[in-house]
Amino acid sequence: MSRFKTAVDELLTELGKAMTKVDPSQVETLLDALVLTKARGKKVLVVGAGRSGLVGRGFAMRLMHLGFDVYVLGETITPAVGKGDLVLVISGSGTTTIPVAAAEVAKRVGAKVLAVTSHQESPLARLADLTIPIAGREKAARQDEYYSRQLLGEHEPLAPLGTIFEASCMVFLDGIIAELMGQLETSEADMKAKHAVIE
Repeated sequence: MSRFKTAVDELLTELGKAMTKVDPSQVETLLDALVLTKARGKKVLVVGAGRSGLVGRGFAMRLMHLGFDVYVLGETITPAVGKGDLVLVISGSGTTTIPVAAAEVAKRVGAKVLAVTSHQESPLARLADLTIPIAGREKAARQDEYYSRQLLGEHEPLAPLGTIFEASCMVFLDGIIAELMGQLETSEADMKAKHAVIE
């Protein structure tokens, strides 16, 4: 059980660090974009691959609970996006093929692209109208990093691949939902009324 406790401690520490680096002005810009999209009756499309996609699905579900017209890329019922719609793309590396391609298409049709990524100089970030950097170790360590850690007596990370980024995104986006609940004057009871009754 020692690895379990060490991993949990590592995750909580890294999550705390990641959240302290979030720029409040970027949070405000994201909130304003979401509220404006809803007020104008426009759609929100959430995009992500792999575990980032699972985080995106959780966020989309909460937006639905708040009354947003929201969809997830890849679902058969997802309609086309167009001018004025909002496309939120989640990718730690900012280079994953489907999220980057989705951002390119969204820009072409006049949608606003918001990126959540660890890399502000990535192809995704360069396409986005707004990039919110979320710190994370989104790829496996290089071989030279492994040897450096061995020489320094450091252990192998217990939060592998993109775990820190994905967990940080979940916390960040749940914080966005909490703020939206306040701004839209929506209670948990209001949200529960929109929750699926057939599961």
